[in-house]
Amino acid sequence: MIDAVGNPQSLLLLGGTSDIALAIAEKYLSERPLRVVLAGRQSPRLDAAAQRLKDKGAEVSTVDFDAKALDTHPAVIDKAFEGGDIDVTVVAFGLLGDQEELWQDHAKAVEAATVNYTAAVSVGVALSNKLKTQGHGKVIALSSVAGERVRRSNFVYGSSKAGFDGFYLGLGEALAEFGVQITVVRSGQVRTKMTEGLKDAPLTVDVEQVAETAVAASRAGKELVWSPAPFRLVMSALRHIPRPIFRKLPI
Repeated sequence: MIDAVGNPQSLLLLGGTSDIALAIAEKYLSERPLRVVLAGRQSPRLDAAAQRLKDKGAEVSTVDFDAKALDTHPAVIDKAFEGGDIDVTVVAFGLLGDQEELWQDHAKAVEAATVNYTAAVSVGVALSNKLKTQGHGKVIALSSVAGERVRRSNFVYGSSKAGFDGFYLGLGEALAEFGVQITVVRSGQVRTKMTEGLKDAPLTVDVEQVAETAVAASRAGKELVWSPAPFRLVMSALRHIPRPIFRKLPI
C-alpha cells in the first residue's frame, strides 16, 4: 500500500529498460526500499536495469514483455501481480523512429502505431482489471506534447501519442470510482537512448527532471502534468493557432 506521504511499496515498470521509468524508480527508491517488477524483453539491457535497481536497494523481479505480442498482455499483467499488489505502475514503452521514413513505410508505420497506441490500450485494459479488483493503485502514463497538436514533422508518432494520451486520461476517469488514479505526463524532448543523436529541441530536459515531475504529480493526485512546466503555456498557444498559419511554423 502507498503510505500517508505517497511512498509506494511496490512498482511495476511496463517498459523495464526505459530511461525515464528507471529514473522514476530511483526517485522512489531514494526515499524507501521497494519491490520492483521490470516488464520487458529478456536481454542484457533488462538484466542491467535489474542490477541497477538492486544496487539502489530494490527487490527486483523481471517479466518477459513484448509490446507487439498483444495476446500475451493479460498473462504478463497476471505474472506481474503474482508477488502481491502493485502500488504504482509506469507505462513507459514506445517507438520514435525516423519520422519521414515512418509515413512512407507501411510496416514501420504499423509497428509504431501498434507499440505506441494499440499495445498501450492492451496493457491498460488488462491492468485496469487488476487494479479494480485490488481497489487501489496509481498509474503514471508517459505521454508526449507531440500528441497535443500533431505536427507535419512527426505526425505518425504524434498521432499515436494523441491516442495514448486520450486513452489514459479517459481510463483515469473510468477507474476513479474504484480507488485508482492515473497521471498522464506530457513531456517534450528528453535526453534518453531513444533520442540519442538528435539535436536538443527547445525545452529539452534530462530524465531526472521528468521523473521528479511525474512522482510529484502522482503523489498530488494530478490527472495531467507537463515536463517541463512551461510546455503547458507553449502548447496552449499552439493549439489555438489557425491551421494555415500552423503548417508554416518551423516545428
